[in-house]
Amino acid sequence: MREELIHMTAPKSPIHPPMSREDRAAQFAPFAALTGHEEAIREASRATEKKKELAEDEREKLDEVWAFLKCHEKVSVKIRYFEPDLRKEGGAYLEKEGRVKKVREMPGILTFEDGTEILSENILEIMLDK
Repeated sequence: MREELIHMTAPKSPIHPPMSREDRAAQFAPFAALTGHEEAIREASRATEKKKELAEDEREKLDEVWAFLKCHEKVSVKIRYFEPDLRKEGGAYLEKEGRVKKVREMPGILTFEDGTEILSENILEIMLDK
C-alpha cells in the first residue's frame, strides 16, 4: 500500500490553478507561534565572562602607568580591558594596541589616535611598547 502512495502523482484541480511555493508556505506562517524563540535561545547560550576585580598591587601598577601616560603623549601601548555586554550580564576581555592620544582624569578615559575610548575602570593591564 505504501509503495503505491509514494509513486502517485499529486491530484490537479480543473478549477483552481496550482499554488506557488511562497503562497503554500504563507498558509502555515500562523503556526509559528514562538517567533523569536530561536533567537532567545541563541542569546541565552552565548557565553560572557565576569569582570575581574584587580588586587591592590595590580591597581597600584596600573595607576603608575596611568600617571605616566598623562605626562607623555603619543605613547604606543597594548591594553587588556573588559568590554561589558550590551544585552546581558558580563562581557568579554579584549586587547587593543595603538598610540594614546589623550588621557582624561574625570571620568577616567583613555583615548587612542583612532578615536577608540576605554574607561579606566575597565582596564585590566597596560603594557608600554618599548
